[in-house]
Amino acid sequence: MEGSGDMLAIYNFNENEMIDGSNTLEFPDLDFVYADADSHTNEIAELYSYTEQPEFQHNVKAFEDQMEQYNLPPCWQKLTEKKQNGIILKLLDQLDMSKKTLRMKAARCILYLAQGCWAEVQSDQEQQMWAKKNVIMLYEAGVFAAFVELLNLEIDNSSTANIAMRKIAVSLADSIDLRVILSVLYIITEVMRAEKENKNRAHSHLVSNFITEITNPIGDELLPVKLLGMVTQFCTGMAPHFPMKKVLLLLWKISLVSLGGMDTLKGLKDKYRSVAGLSQNREDTLEISKVMRASSPPITAPSNDDNQNAKRSRPSRRGLIKQSSLDEQEQLGLEMEASTTENEEDLSDYFRQYEDPINGTNAATPDEGNTDNNGEEKDRNGTLPPAAPMEEVPQEITNRLPWAPKIRRKDIDIFLNNSRSKFIGYTLKDDHETLAGLPQPIQEGFKTLKKHMYVSLADIQIRREEEINRNPLSTSEGEIQLTPTEILYQAMLPNLSQYMISLLKILLAAAPTSKAKTESINIMSDVLPEDMPMTVTQSTKLGIDVSRHKEITVKAVSAILLLYLKHFKINHIYQFEFMSQHLVFANCIPLVLKFFNQDIMSYVGSKNIIPIMDFPSCVIGEQPELTSETMIIGDSAPYSWRNVFSCINLLRILNKLTKWKHSRIMMLVVFKSAPILKRTLKVRHALMQLYVLKLLKMQTKYLGRQWRKSNMKTISAIYAKVRHRLNDDWAFGNDLDARPWDFQAEECALKSGVDRFNNRRYLQVNNGILAGIDGLDYDDPIEGIGGNIGVTGVLGGDGIHAASSTVGSGILCANGSAGVGAVSVLGTSERVNACYGGLARKAEEIELSEEFKQNYEMWLHQEVYNNNIDWDALLSVEEFS
Repeated sequence: MEGSGDMLAIYNFNENEMIDGSNTLEFPDLDFVYADADSHTNEIAELYSYTEQPEFQHNVKAFEDQMEQYNLPPCWQKLTEKKQNGIILKLLDQLDMSKKTLRMKAARCILYLAQGCWAEVQSDQEQQMWAKKNVIMLYEAGVFAAFVELLNLEIDNSSTANIAMRKIAVSLADSIDLRVILSVLYIITEVMRAEKENKNRAHSHLVSNFITEITNPIGDELLPVKLLGMVTQFCTGMAPHFPMKKVLLLLWKISLVSLGGMDTLKGLKDKYRSVAGLSQNREDTLEISKVMRASSPPITAPSNDDNQNAKRSRPSRRGLIKQSSLDEQEQLGLEMEASTTENEEDLSDYFRQYEDPINGTNAATPDEGNTDNNGEEKDRNGTLPPAAPMEEVPQEITNRLPWAPKIRRKDIDIFLNNSRSKFIGYTLKDDHETLAGLPQPIQEGFKTLKKHMYVSLADIQIRREEEINRNPLSTSEGEIQLTPTEILYQAMLPNLSQYMISLLKILLAAAPTSKAKTESINIMSDVLPEDMPMTVTQSTKLGIDVSRHKEITVKAVSAILLLYLKHFKINHIYQFEFMSQHLVFANCIPLVLKFFNQDIMSYVGSKNIIPIMDFPSCVIGEQPELTSETMIIGDSAPYSWRNVFSCINLLRILNKLTKWKHSRIMMLVVFKSAPILKRTLKVRHALMQLYVLKLLKMQTKYLGRQWRKSNMKTISAIYAKVRHRLNDDWAFGNDLDARPWDFQAEECALKSGVDRFNNRRYLQVNNGILAGIDGLDYDDPIEGIGGNIGVTGVLGGDGIHAASSTVGSGILCANGSAGVGAVSVLGTSERVNACYGGLARKAEEIELSEEFKQNYEMWLHQEVYNNNIDWDALLSVEEFS
């Protein structure tokens, strides 16, 4: 019983704060700072599972044996730099030996060096200093490239995979060699990332060389593509022993260093907008959110999320009071006399406090000193506070909207056409300026809209693509710049759908709301030991380790997906849309909603960590005995950094997938996302709440009057925090673009544009070889890659997603073979060329892999015999006339 109490104390460390209703509503603001990654120390510690701790001693033993073989003392710090470099070169030579045991012994020695020779240090700071110094020496000697070759050998090691596939349960012992190799690669990458962030000039040339090395193919393919291939092999069951957490962490950090983080994205956006002749974007969401205040969660969130019963909703008077409070802060004292102190605090939390632009100080809230009872009596008796000078009145207005309003060109055109139809009786096609015959108020409104018009980089890129498609001979795209993002997209393009499906499968398996299924993939293979724990303490440690392992996996997958989406969107909008469609077809939207359909407060405040077992604390100094008391030593954070980071990433992914896509917004409505998102507002972090409010705003028009009536506080928060789009009737559902019968056509038109872009830009007539990538051959146009995926259904039919396949097939145009979905990608001349051999290849030019030859009969049944082909339509002459 005592052991059970220990486990309860560890898992529910902050139970009172999380579960009690009053405390939940007063959950303190999180001092979480959103960044590209956590601190360097935490990122290194998360690489290792707690069950790997005994293997640290194997590294020391291998190092000592190797030094004894070299007739040198086993003390790295006492050796001269020349001897240290000599030892590294000898270890590199040993990596080339044919005997695997010798190779892996040298690899363990190098891992010990990369870990900072922790057996010789006395503090964490000393370990970090030696780790950085050793990593620089290892990289200069060429260790990174050598370990990539070792990784290739292990990936191709079919015997290890076959042994793992025959086992009932794969454990930590099946991936020992792979984990050593991936750990060395990860430590080098993480140290280089830290040096890049610190902008250390002493090693700037090494960081630059490292970025160049991982941006270009190492051997035959890019390292990120190689790692994505490992993820795909793991999800298909061909390599169940791959340590997925380490693979995903390495993939994330390699992508982050090669592509760049938030600062790089901001610089690229400004650069590309400048080249396109657009104004610079001065409002950065992440920067502005840092000075925004978090709102209090809706008081009725626990009881009124899934029930809109009017009897349980709050009185309408309060809703009206909240709405009016957005107009004048000075009226709060009069309007909220009968309200509780809690409600007054909630309303004030909606507004962002700006600094005084003149004096450079925070302006005081009007009548701040007259909020007590005496002050209220004076107001009732008509006694006014001292009048302020007229010129100081603007300085007292502290509550302002954080964003400047925007409007799209499309919305201005709709406004202009409607005005012309109403006042003149006809419209002018492709005329965006003429105001003749329109009343003066309409003309002034048009000028105001033009003043706030925002032209995005995506609009320019789409317009350019349309012009190239209209005039393919006279319009040239010019030379495609091989940026790191462009190189990565070209390498990922042939198998991008498989990569996205695999990442989502892992995200589903790691989600805390997922139930264990026999057919699901086992992502715990690199955390479960060979021997199950025998004591309560060991069981508790393993339970924490498993939960920690899942959290780190979610963190890595969400960061990878968001990083790729953002870089593809800046590089070219159709690259972003191609990846987005594959995510949507693979049910990413209901998967993210399923992730948030949990007790989000418990997830954010979870304590799945044992500080004394984190590296390097677990190997430096004397280790205390592991008990329920020592498990929580050093754990003082009120929240989990990685869990908040994951939540924000997933919300941003959901926003990117659904923004301006009515069919996908309807998926949010169908899956009843409003109560799920509303519960997420309980986390008091401004940036997280901002993205939740954006998702609620885009679907408010579909939720009905009763929902808006009973959720006025949420509506007020949207008005106060989310950017206003002029002419956007988001709260009332009068949008003409939101007609349900247009959803399928909208998605199909987008897919047609994406496929046309990929075929034109990457599928050349020269024997069908993809431009810029050697060895990537296609038997079919790229439409076949994206068009035949359908609704993959990585979620299955559980929980809130039982209707996912039906909704997906009804709304999304995933089938490109018949009906509305049969959108032709190639133009007339291209179809003729394809039919008569322009895009076809000769038989002797086609190389078939051994795997294809072995499964040829299966391919015949799946692709030929079971497919119905309308030969009459295929051979119709009208198609080519």
